[in-house]
Amino acid sequence: MGGLGVSPEGAAELRAGAGSVEIGGVTKRFGTMTAVDALDLRVAAGEFLSLLGPSGCGKTTTLRMLAGFEHPDAGIIRISGQDMTNIPAHKRPVNTVFQHYALFPHMTVAENVAYGLRQSGTPKGELTTRVAEALDMVDMSRLAKRRPKQLSGGQQQRVALARALVNRPAVLLLDEPLGALDRKLRQEMQIELKLLQTQVGITFIYVTHDQEEALSMSDRIAVMLSGRIEQLAGPEEIYDAPATAFVAGFIGSQNFLPGKAWPVGKHRPDATVVTNTGWKVVGLRRAADVVEGADALAAVRPEHVIVTAVEASHGEAGENTLRGTLAGVAHLGELIQYVVRLPTGQELVSRRPRADAARLEPGREVWCSWDPANVHIFGAGQADVVLADPAEESPAPTG
Repeated sequence: MGGLGVSPEGAAELRAGAGSVEIGGVTKRFGTMTAVDALDLRVAAGEFLSLLGPSGCGKTTTLRMLAGFEHPDAGIIRISGQDMTNIPAHKRPVNTVFQHYALFPHMTVAENVAYGLRQSGTPKGELTTRVAEALDMVDMSRLAKRRPKQLSGGQQQRVALARALVNRPAVLLLDEPLGALDRKLRQEMQIELKLLQTQVGITFIYVTHDQEEALSMSDRIAVMLSGRIEQLAGPEEIYDAPATAFVAGFIGSQNFLPGKAWPVGKHRPDATVVTNTGWKVVGLRRAADVVEGADALAAVRPEHVIVTAVEASHGEAGENTLRGTLAGVAHLGELIQYVVRLPTGQELVSRRPRADAARLEPGREVWCSWDPANVHIFGAGQADVVLADPAEESPAPTG
């Protein structure tokens, strides 16, 4: 955002209002469905935390309970150390920005931003100053006299942000606020949102199903499934060291190879092998739920899969080297994507930098290989989730 010109006094007041958030044992049910299940979460003051997950995982319900729009059936919610569990929405030190901005069409930009201050009886002089600061933060001062219909989608989103920030909340809640924007503008706004959050110092809790948004903006990410947190960590750890098969598959792309888990042998105590009639996969990263002799999943990301016209291997001879037929080639800008069909019928995806990728034609025999250090081994408890055909999944409740 171009005009980050908030005054030092205004910035200090905003930072002073930043608050910690604590959710302890919170459960929310809708009839027989448990939307949020005994959730525990702590958010530090000034942190940018994303709630990430598929539709129906409980992320939006969690946000609505923080906002006061829903009441938990059990548990406690604290903001800035104060119990807010039974405090009505309009008395909580939070504001919410939604995907649909709900700007008043008959009001100017400045009037929209000032609306909440007018409703609370803010003196005119203070109101004018705070509106000017909020518009300056989001680089909308020059458009203060326009009406919403004269603005682009990105500009309307900035007005919605200014309207939320002008009240100087302790916590800003954002419910998929970029969902209505096209891809290019959404990527630009991701950068601007993070810069804005860093500037004002307010705690941001951001709900999204878009992994790219979460990875690009967040200090930490809470990946949710079935009303619970599967993993809470920084973006790098979430991507490179997923705690569960679901996290591994939901964050980025993943090739999953199911089979039985066994130790490689005394000479490789750090390694686990997943065997099947179609493959033998060795990995050095083993999740806590792996049981020897039981079903397991070997996972390797497409960027770690090397496709060649001749057999190659990583580690010991024959490790992580599978033969198949090149079923498809796609050019993705700086990357080339290969789809290799194994003799079992399963397909492996490889994405490699154009400069490093072999030039191969579909229909020919190829070899796929990867380093054991890049393989995660998981128990098969979530196999029905990560191996499911999306087309066969039934619609999930709003998450």
